[in-house]
Amino acid sequence: MDSTILKQIKSKREFSQLREIDIEKNFDLFSKRQATEQEKIDLTKERLRKSFTAFLSKKLLSFKDKPADWILRKHISTNERLPYYKELYNRILKDKKEVRIFDLGCGINGFSYNYFPSKVNYSGFESVGQLVEITNSFFEKNKLPAKCYHLSLFELNEIIKIIKESKGNKIIFLFKVIDALESVELDYSKKLLLSLMGDVDEIVLSFSTKSLGKKTNFKADRKWILEFVSKNFHILDNFEIGGERYLVFTRRIFKNSKS
Repeated sequence: MDSTILKQIKSKREFSQLREIDIEKNFDLFSKRQATEQEKIDLTKERLRKSFTAFLSKKLLSFKDKPADWILRKHISTNERLPYYKELYNRILKDKKEVRIFDLGCGINGFSYNYFPSKVNYSGFESVGQLVEITNSFFEKNKLPAKCYHLSLFELNEIIKIIKESKGNKIIFLFKVIDALESVELDYSKKLLLSLMGDVDEIVLSFSTKSLGKKTNFKADRKWILEFVSKNFHILDNFEIGGERYLVFTRRIFKNSKS
């Protein structure tokens, strides 16, 4: 990708701290299209906006000192999850007294930390640098055992390295990210899950069953991911809360066959 194109895209404030790999991968989707360079740039910006910043309030990127719930309300996804955080985390973390959570594509989900029912060491991974900054500021101010890393989910080796270096009961969160990943690279979600499971105890994957910002149900059975998870992992829980479906799974259990 030409550096001048990258510079032009990053000149927009909302993309100025976005990981370059995400910009490059989205631009590559239009590289073979019969269009002018400027048209490709505009199409890339539109895709990046839909994937990373469309559901953010502009107030969020310039907030000063606001309560955690105020922040969570400034993103449509976390705002819709807000009434259910306590129920959700109690269900996911039941009987777990101490755990390490790795929240991939976390957005501002780190601000839900106080809804955890038990001791949690939290690591978030997010491509939008502004969100990383405000999340880490929240963690530092409240002296929480948590950190947000400025990484794209396509920087898989770096993410796995951080996870490997951690000890304890490890859980991955993948909340509403698979659709965005698949739109950029087909089957990347499968690669991601297979790569991560070797170093963690459980993965919690979610996807919307209602359109964002609306109460309208839509066909969102995600048969492909359900079949993949069922085939390759052992499902511990499968439930829906607040227009979001959650799959909790671990390594597949193989029974020894008698010869």
